[in-house]
Amino acid sequence: MQWGIAIAVGGAALAAGLAGSGSAVGVGIAGESGAGVLTEDPKKFGLVLLLQALPGTQGIYGLLAAFLIINKIGLLGGTLANLSIEQGIAIACAALPIAIVGLISGISQGKTSASCIQLIAKRPEEAGKAIILPAMVETYAVLGLLMTVLLLNGIKL
Repeated sequence: MQWGIAIAVGGAALAAGLAGSGSAVGVGIAGESGAGVLTEDPKKFGLVLLLQALPGTQGIYGLLAAFLIINKIGLLGGTLANLSIEQGIAIACAALPIAIVGLISGISQGKTSASCIQLIAKRPEEAGKAIILPAMVETYAVLGLLMTVLLLNGIKL
């Protein structure tokens, strides 16, 4: 068994799994709030859906990072790289920014989206502001993905 490959794959799994979990929880939190609003005013479905979807991006970022990792190590139809344990650890560590930030920001963005769904329930004219607030949380997910990409690009195989 190539331990370097196994460790790198573990990093890819962490990126996709943790960021995806954050998104799942965040989308669920926003969805609970949205369902309550829609029972009172079904016409707000478009805005509610947009605000509920926002926390889902962290899962996409984690999946992208995992794809970049498995592509880098040759798991996608290429020749598997001969990774040392140190290289495998480096790749797994490169996955941590999006894994950790994706988990936390996905949940945080879900909470912010839920609050903003309540905002549009009472003041639909404030929809633009309601979208900006959870988008601010998104900034940190993007930064986590950027750091993961930069770290991965710095690892020589």
